[in-house]
Amino acid sequence: MAARKGIEERPSWRPRSKLTSEIQLHICGSLFTLDKVLFASKSSKITKLLQKNSKDDLSALLPDIPADQESMELVGRFCHGFEIALSTQNVVRVACLAHYLGMTDSHCKNNLLSRALSFFEHDVIASWNNSIKAVKSAENVFSHAHQLGLIDYCVDSIISKAIENPCLLGEPFKSNLSDDDDDEDDVYRPNARRKLFDLDWKSEDLTNVSLRLYAPIIHAMSQRPVPHEYLAANLCRYASTWLFEKIEDDDETPSHEMKSRREIVETISALLPHQTGLVPCTFLSEMLKLAIGLDASAECKDGLEMRIGKQLDRATVNDLLLPSRGYAKAEKYDTECVRRILKNFYCNYEGPDPSPLNMVSELIDEFLAEISADIDLKTSTFLEIADMSIASSTGTQRTSDGIYRALDIYLEKHRHLTETEREKVCRILDCNKLSGEACEHAARNERLPVRVVVQVLFVVQLKLREAREVGGGGEEVKAEMERMGSKVMELEKKCGVMKRELEMERSSGGVVVNKNKKGKVGVWREMKRKLGCITNTNSVHDCNCHVKKKKVHPR
Repeated sequence: MAARKGIEERPSWRPRSKLTSEIQLHICGSLFTLDKVLFASKSSKITKLLQKNSKDDLSALLPDIPADQESMELVGRFCHGFEIALSTQNVVRVACLAHYLGMTDSHCKNNLLSRALSFFEHDVIASWNNSIKAVKSAENVFSHAHQLGLIDYCVDSIISKAIENPCLLGEPFKSNLSDDDDDEDDVYRPNARRKLFDLDWKSEDLTNVSLRLYAPIIHAMSQRPVPHEYLAANLCRYASTWLFEKIEDDDETPSHEMKSRREIVETISALLPHQTGLVPCTFLSEMLKLAIGLDASAECKDGLEMRIGKQLDRATVNDLLLPSRGYAKAEKYDTECVRRILKNFYCNYEGPDPSPLNMVSELIDEFLAEISADIDLKTSTFLEIADMSIASSTGTQRTSDGIYRALDIYLEKHRHLTETEREKVCRILDCNKLSGEACEHAARNERLPVRVVVQVLFVVQLKLREAREVGGGGEEVKAEMERMGSKVMELEKKCGVMKRELEMERSSGGVVVNKNKKGKVGVWREMKRKLGCITNTNSVHDCNCHVKKKKVHPR
């Protein structure tokens, strides 16, 4: 039994009567003793209980009493004629307890319930801050407060004030399509998550309210003329408070905490307005990562994927780097999710402005380059993403330099591929769309299959011919074309020879014997000698291709 507390511990404010008996109530581990006659004079419920039961301890008869130590002490003081201090933080709980005990004016004039409701009406719902404080204080008596109508009054008050001044919800995000786009990008990066929600907040913050109280308020606001950009900003702020600032290791997070966070992710995702551009892609991506990690509902994850897809042209490559959740050794990133996001983009693209298509095409090139360094990335997956990138650039004037960069990274990280497998991977490369710098690098790139190098050389020669045709030349051009044709045929023959030599190399330990010379010569050195491509430049990153070089995450 807990030590006697509350009213019994404060004899100075209530002299114990020797003429009347007392009743006892156990509340929150404390024992409260009240004068039976005075308590019954204020409470119709206690009066009825005493008529049927003469026991002094009524605790067992009041199992669902909505009381805590503070509210019960205030009731005791009121019953014994002392002044009580109602406040924004306790008035809802006092009103619920007074209602439960039947402390109404019909039982006794100027009773506690009417006093609490009067204070609530004049001092609580008239203020944004007090309304939020009152809602927060109702957490432990939610059902009673809702039944009494106090929750609805607070919600209506909060909504009406948000309609009058939406800034109470927080400033909306600026569009990242504005002229200062570069500056905005820094705000939306995942490693600047705290900066994303660093707002100057002077009013009581609605996002400090628990989810079961917060969700109905935001839902009700969405049905009223509250600007959706402010609702979106407040939802993002709520996620920052309850999700992003409390990220823990999933292996160490208790199951009940995981369940709570999953419920928050699902609820916020459902409450987000559907207009595009109200929240940055970085926020949506972070939410999707949480949804995947917390095993949220399929509806939640599908909804986030669709929202990202609708504004994919505003995303960064980091927004698409969604970790794979496979337990077995698998690819590092969830490429299937990216495919669905890309599909959502094309399904919702209406045109006619081609710039979103170009931006998404560049984004997929960057994404492909990022995932190419994953040693576990399957060839089939690489080709699927590459095909999507190629399809996204169809009808545009973009070069294939981005594809070439990703291809070179993939071949560098997957040196175990056979010649046939490398040729299969290289089928995605359109040599005719390579820039001059990319062609120059590819012609010297020993990671490429021999046949691809020959194709690149052919394209280089073809471009030279076209340049000469523009400048005139007549018979000279014709002779050059004939010489070019002969050289290409010769290179194709050499390609076949080198392919056989490569097969011999694998069976003989990495070198082939040159029949015309003594000693052993590396296959690619021999090939470069034949094609006149001896160089020290081996990496695509030394090539000044017409594609932005994005920093690949360290592996």
